[in-house]
Amino acid sequence: QLQVVESGGGLVQPGGSLRLSCAASGFTLDYYAIGWFRQAPGKEREGVSCISISGGGTAYADSVKGRFTISRDNAKNTVYLQMNSLEPEDTAVYYCAATPWLATYCVMKYAYDYWGQGTQVTVSS
Repeated sequence: QLQVVESGGGLVQPGGSLRLSCAASGFTLDYYAIGWFRQAPGKEREGVSCISISGGGTAYADSVKGRFTISRDNAKNTVYLQMNSLEPEDTAVYYCAATPWLATYCVMKYAYDYWGQGTQVTVSS
């Protein structure tokens, strides 16, 4: 069974940092593009960032540009989302999702195939 699993969420103060991880179970992430999404209470799910299969294509939501960085370490079968300068508005459940398409570029508005269960990120003093 193909699964992606998120980890690294938690409670952090405004201005702090967290690094989320997206790991694969049952398949190799090398051949998948990864998207990060988030959903806050009472709001629709929104795309945060994505990275292409090659790793050369990335994209970010305007609200996180300059603060979040996506990267992949194929040797560890993991994609990371480094989140700096966190704000209370970043509080949400964060999900990663995988697709075997999007080789050299990525988009967040795409029908990703495999989704994780999410990890909670809470930014509060």
